[in-house]
Amino acid sequence: MECGRCGRKLKTQKSIDDGYGPVCKRKKAAEDAEFERIQITLDELLGWSW
Repeated sequence: MECGRCGRKLKTQKSIDDGYGPVCKRKKAAEDAEFERIQITLDELLGWSW
């Protein structure tokens, strides 16, 4: 099986189960956290305040 981020062959069962190698798993977690941080709600976009 290959890493879902970089495409390298996964070597350990844990990595295979995760779908990512350990370095790519950390990088993906950081990317996902940044993506969530920059999201805004529709209310914020429209400037509504309830």
